[in-house]
Amino acid sequence: MQYGDYNSDALMTITHRPDLVFVRGEGSWLFDHQGKTYLDFIQGWAVNCLGHCPPQIRDALVAQAGTLLNPSPAFYNGPMIELAGILTANSVFDRVFFANTGAEANEGAIKLARKWGQVHKGGAYEIITFDHSFHGRTLATMSASGKPGWDTLFAPQVPGFPKAGLNDIESVKALINERTVAVMLEPVQGEGGVIPASPAFLQALRALTRERGLLLIVDEVQSGIGRTGTLFAHEQAGIEPDIMTLGKGIGGGVPLAALLAREDVCCFVPGDQGGTYNGNPLMTAVGVAVLRTLLADGFLAGVRARGEYLSRRLLELSARHSLGGERGSGLLRALILDSDRGPALVKAALEQNPVGLLLNAPRPNLLRFMPALNVSEGEIDQMIDMLDALLGQ
Repeated sequence: MQYGDYNSDALMTITHRPDLVFVRGEGSWLFDHQGKTYLDFIQGWAVNCLGHCPPQIRDALVAQAGTLLNPSPAFYNGPMIELAGILTANSVFDRVFFANTGAEANEGAIKLARKWGQVHKGGAYEIITFDHSFHGRTLATMSASGKPGWDTLFAPQVPGFPKAGLNDIESVKALINERTVAVMLEPVQGEGGVIPASPAFLQALRALTRERGLLLIVDEVQSGIGRTGTLFAHEQAGIEPDIMTLGKGIGGGVPLAALLAREDVCCFVPGDQGGTYNGNPLMTAVGVAVLRTLLADGFLAGVRARGEYLSRRLLELSARHSLGGERGSGLLRALILDSDRGPALVKAALEQNPVGLLLNAPRPNLLRFMPALNVSEGEIDQMIDMLDALLGQ
């Protein structure tokens, strides 16, 4: 499409984009180049945890842009140290490596686990992952993912990622051998259809990995940073993993991710791991602003309350249209449809007038909801009313 003096054909095709250009965002709302308004329940795939253009992030960017942008990862900077301190003070982890994307953080977790296997387990390198999991789009993280069809997309895969069944501890036990170094999972499989790992399964997995001398890695790229109502989703099962990855919400809309690990797992030596923008102050200053907002009194309790409200409203909608119910945790939820009409509903919601609605269908038979963590009950009600009308058509 034409936009000003330029054409969208200059962009490499990686997805089917509609002929609209978003030019402004505010809270739960987006505005396109023709002035149309959209209620956003995707928020950049759970990235914009405080909504579009929140003042906390705007102010952090402006202030940091006027002092220091990027001194090189070979040196310390203030926001880098502060954000690492906040994360370790509010988790069971001792050390942090900052990255740009969740895939990069997961790649780092894989490297750290394999290095630990070289040092402590005679070269063990296999990491058990799960069917329908999603860990990123690098070659290694695609190989770790259990997304159907990815095993041949860019073959050959990176070896060393046998797949178990989520919430099936016996399937994990069956895969453990002398080559196994770790188990890696998402506490809630987002791309897989918003499927939570049960607390009992996570507890059994933690007990099993400790018994067998394996690392437990939690990929909280989507489920972390308050998305499920606690700072990290694994906290709800009362477990202490060895390694955790964060992305999406930690930057609130800017490229920021993190790899966290317990002290006794940290075996990288200089030269093993790095990154041009690792911990650059412009991004980590935003991370500080995001974490301080989430950790303020009452914020996470509000997320839990709004998550319960969204769940109730989705159940009402499901009952009214004889659908299959809903599932999820906090403000990461899915509505189970009665057929594979998810993509058609997403398209119809976008094209509604005068106000559009942004939804996502990771599977054809369900819709996924990832609103801003500070979404209002009124905005949830408006979304439900818009979706109600679409389901009734």
